[in-house]
This record gives sequence, C-alpha cells and structure tokens, in this order.
Amino acid sequence: MTQTIAPRVRTLVLLLLAAACALLAGAGPASAHAALTGSDPQQGAVVDKAPAQVALTFSESVSLDDDSLRVLDPKGKRVDDGKPSGTGGTTYAVKLHAGLPDGTYTVAYQVVSADSHPVAGAYTFSIGAPSDTSVALSGQEAGGGVVGWLYGAGRYVSYAGFIVLVGGAAFVLACWPRGSGIRPLQRLVVSGWLALTASTLLLLLLRGSYTGSGKVGDVFDLSLLGDVLQTKPGASLVSRLLLLAAAALFIAVLFGAYDKREDEEKRDLTFGLAVGGTVVAAGLAATWAMSEHASVGLQAGLAMPVDVVHMLAVASWLGGLGALLVALYRAPADTPVPATAVRRFSRVAFGSVVALVVTGVYQSWRQLGSWTAFTDTRYGQLLLAKIGLVAVLVGIAYLSRRWTAQLADAVPALTRQREKERGATNTAATAGAAKAAGAKKTSGTAEAAGTATASGSARASGSATASGSATAASAGTSGTSAAAKGGSGDSRRAAQLARQRAAVDAARQKRQRDADPHRSGLRRSVLTEAGVAVVLLAVTTVLTQTEPGRTEEEAKATTPSSAASAAPSSGTVTLDIPFDTGSQNGKGLVRVELDPARVGANDMHLYVERPDGTAVDIPEVKVAFTLEAKDIGPLPVVPDHITTGHWSASGVQIPMAGDWEVAVTVRTSDIDQVTVSKNAQIG
Repeated sequence: MTQTIAPRVRTLVLLLLAAACALLAGAGPASAHAALTGSDPQQGAVVDKAPAQVALTFSESVSLDDDSLRVLDPKGKRVDDGKPSGTGGTTYAVKLHAGLPDGTYTVAYQVVSADSHPVAGAYTFSIGAPSDTSVALSGQEAGGGVVGWLYGAGRYVSYAGFIVLVGGAAFVLACWPRGSGIRPLQRLVVSGWLALTASTLLLLLLRGSYTGSGKVGDVFDLSLLGDVLQTKPGASLVSRLLLLAAAALFIAVLFGAYDKREDEEKRDLTFGLAVGGTVVAAGLAATWAMSEHASVGLQAGLAMPVDVVHMLAVASWLGGLGALLVALYRAPADTPVPATAVRRFSRVAFGSVVALVVTGVYQSWRQLGSWTAFTDTRYGQLLLAKIGLVAVLVGIAYLSRRWTAQLADAVPALTRQREKERGATNTAATAGAAKAAGAKKTSGTAEAAGTATASGSARASGSATASGSATAASAGTSGTSAAAKGGSGDSRRAAQLARQRAAVDAARQKRQRDADPHRSGLRRSVLTEAGVAVVLLAVTTVLTQTEPGRTEEEAKATTPSSAASAAPSSGTVTLDIPFDTGSQNGKGLVRVELDPARVGANDMHLYVERPDGTAVDIPEVKVAFTLEAKDIGPLPVVPDHITTGHWSASGVQIPMAGDWEVAVTVRTSDIDQVTVSKNAQIG
C-alpha cells in the first residue's frame, strides 16, 4: 500500500506547487499601495507662466530620495533642483529652475509607500501652450522585472518558512512531545528555519534594487544596502535575522536537551520552552506587521498586534498541519502518531481558525472599507478567493476530525492485538533460547567425557615420550582455539538474526499501520488540507502585494486629472446636434467628430446636413470648447472648409481631461445664426 500511496503523494505535491507558482507568476509586480490623489500643476493643465515648483499629494506618506521626483522639459532635460521634500501631510514638492520656456513638461515620480511597496508614475503639463516632447519613460513598472519576481518569490518562501518553523515547533510542544525525537519532524522544523533565514537575506539584498532601478546588477551594491538598512523595511529584516538566531537556540534545546529528558522532566521544561518560543514567534511576526499593511492607515496601533495574532494563528494551523502530515507519513513504524496527539492538534487548529476569523474580519473592514470593494477591486477579489479557500480547509478539517474520532476508537483494539503478537514472539524466542541452551549442555558433557578418557590413557601408557606429550598439548591448544572461533561466529549470527527479526517486525508493524482504514483516511484528508494550504499561502502572498481596496477606491474618487496614468485614453467622440436658426431652410443637423478625443492635439471634423440627410454648405460655422468645472474656456476653433457640408481643423488642443461643453455656432444667412451645444467626456 505504501508503494501505491507514494507516487500519488508526489504527484499531488507537484501539482499544488505548480499551482502556487502560477499564482505567483501571474501576480506581476507589486501594486502601488499609495495612490497619487492630487498634483499642482494638474495632469494636462496649461498654465500661463512657469510654476516655481511641482507638488504631488499621495494617499499616505511616502519616502523620497533625490531622484524620486523629476521634471523634464520637452527635450528630456531635467529642470528641477533634485531636492524633493515634504511640505506637510502627504504632499511633496520639488522646486523648478527659473525662466522655463513654453512647452510640455513631464513629471516622473518613483517613491516608496509607508507599507514598503514602490510606487511610480508620470504625467504632463504645459506652459503657455502644449508642444511635442521627446521624453520616453521606461515602460517597466516599479517593483517589476526579474528583481521584482525574485522579491515576490522571496516573500513567499519567507512566509512558508515562518509557518513551517513556528507551526512545527508548536505541534511538537503542544501536541506530541515525544515527536521531538522523530528525525523527519526535526528536519521539517530545521528546514523552515533555513528557508526563513535564506529568504530574509535574499530580501535584504534585493530591497535596494527592488525599490529603485530594478536592475539585477544593483543587487550587490553596498551603498544601496546601506541605504536600505536605514529604512523601516530594512530595520525589520535585520531584526528578523537577530530573532532567527534566538530561534536557532530554541531549536537546539527542543531537539537536544528536551528530547533527552524523561516524560516527567519534559513537563517541567515544556512551560519554559513554550514561553520562550511564543516570544520569539511573536517577534518574528511583528517584523511583518511593523513594515507592511498593518503599520499604515486606520488604527495602526491596533492593527499591528491584530496582524501578529493573525500570523501566529496561520502558523499554528497550517504549520501544525504540515508537521502532522510528515508525522503520519514519515514517523517510524514503532512510533506512530497517537490519536491523543491528533486530537490535541484538532483543538489547536479550531482555536486558530476562530482567531483567524476574528482578526480577518477586522483586517477586511480596515483594508476594504465598503462591500462594493469586494467585487470592484482586485484586493477584494483576491480576498474572496482566500475566504473560499479557508472555507474549503475548514470543511476538510471537519472530515479529519471524524477520522480522528474513529482512529481513537480503534486504537485500544489495535494495541491489544500488538501486545498479543509481541507475547507470541517472546514465547517463541524463549523456546528457541531453551533449545539452544540444551544443545550447548549436551555438547559440554561430551567434551568432558572425552577429556577424562584422554587422561586415563595417558596414565596407562607411562612410557609415552615427551614428544608425544608435546603433540597432545598442541592438539589441545588447537581445539580450544577452534571452539573460541566457533563461539564468536555464533554471536555474530545471533546479532544478524536479531537485526533481521527487528526489520521483519518493523515491516509488519508498518503494514498493519498502513492497512488501518482509519489512519489511512486521516492521512489522505490531512494531505488534501496541506495541498489547499499551499495554494492559500500563494494567494495570501499575492494579496500582500496588492493595493488595498480602500486606497484603490479613494484614488478612483479623485478627479481624472490627478490619476497617475501616463496612458491616455483614445477613441473618437461623435456629437450630433440639431439646430434651427428660425429662417426658411434654417433647420438641420451638425455633426462634430473629435479624434482621438484625448488630452493634447486632436483632429476635428464637422458636417452640416439638411433634415433629409443631404450635405449643405452654410456661410459660417465655428466651435468653442469650455470646461466649466475648471473655469477653462471658451477655447475657439475655426475649421477650414473642405467640401460641401464638410469642415475640419487639425491640432485642436484639449489641455485637460474632463466633461467639456462643445458649442457650435451655425450661421445660415447674413442675419440668421444660432449657437447649440452638447457635453462630451474628453481625455
């Protein structure tokens, strides 16, 4: 049965790991957790004179360096003083050079939000009038590329290492103290420690490039590493390494001195290890809470301890689940996982789920802020996926509890059967030993009789020479040596036979364990739980790199001009506006087409038709654009006549996105004219 289960286990594990990698690969670069909510000058604005500075306002505080805010002229030359600074609240500004000429200027920014994620974007404004610009910014998003992918993978491994380390140690201490001597469990916990340590070092090296240039060559730049150590995320990573040193000492005691103690002595040491381990685990969890989502936004003072409890609950449940899985599949046959240990873990898992629900509800409210954010934001959609996976895990855990109860009922009968088999084995061994002792006694009597006969013969033949005596002595010595060699061979054969019997007994016990339907069912359900947990961990990792729903909705609520989007919308706006000048043949339809209907230069075509749809020429037609919300306009446009009923104008400048009023003045005679208008969203 073991040979049948092993390939299935390997296949399932590989499939689940592939699913987790697909989730991580599809996550892309970390989304901005601080949104640009305002700027001065605004996106697409046309100002009369050059401003003294450019100011940007974000949804939360950000950290800056000399290159965080850059202003570039139409030729791509930098025109700021390179010293951005905060002006109060979440607004940051950089001063501009004096006497800037007219033209279109590009504002590019790359900052690090308070929850440690990089944020980047760009927009344009114009002085005097818009112009062509040669500025071409890199299309790579902040936190993207190879470095971004490696950073995301490092985060996943660090979460997994923390869960395995804390959950595995908690399983040994709280559920199965005898498991401290089980090698597979020891290797599992040590592997968690190694994974967390290695990933923390990797994140520390990648941090500077991740929030900066994104180049692989900058990973080993010591100056960047020095800058990272002075930031909040860098200090958290260093603190994590120090706590991992304490965790190494904890592991050494758990699998060293603690394992060698008797059961009574272990109870005295368990309390001290539990207190020390809890302190170290809480400290490790706090290194995430103090540098990510929980450390910024609403109620940060409450959110950070709630986040610590949330992470400890996740580790106790999922990490303990992994330890139970290893114990069920890899524990020696003579030391199976007792039903009492499984029941204890079931109670620990239930308490962890309760803590997860309570802390998760609070975190969801804090990060989303509204019910619509569940479906309208990517964070909410990922959170729904996480909730669904947790629900599946709870359902599978319920099945595991049922298998545990059945296993507990079956244990006494199985124990009696094993004791009966051990008794039969001991009886057979005793009989074999008695038989061997009898044979040895018979052999000894025969040897004694032979010795007596030889002695009598020697006395009867007193004429025996010295040479004969020497020969007899030599023969006696040879016989003694042969007997000694025979005894040594018997002991080796006995030891080999004992090892063979032990191996047979272990194999028999393993077959009995695998044949137990209750234990086999428990192993399958726990394996399924662990598989779902792998995917859940991947979703959680992606979730931590996604912009919270509350921030995303706040960014959407701002004016379109403050949205940090460098990609302009495109498309043709067509307006059909009826007119009536009140004279004979004064009715008709004017059609205005604006292409591509975005901020900057546009082509405009205007068509005039009679009510029956035929094209008609009129003495004069002109257009004006007005953005009342920003008190811009009217901006007049006089199109050129192309052919019957068709006028056009190129290079029509729209300085700002918004709901523009398009007013068309139609003159059908020297004295008959009318102005009609219609609104359109442009940009």
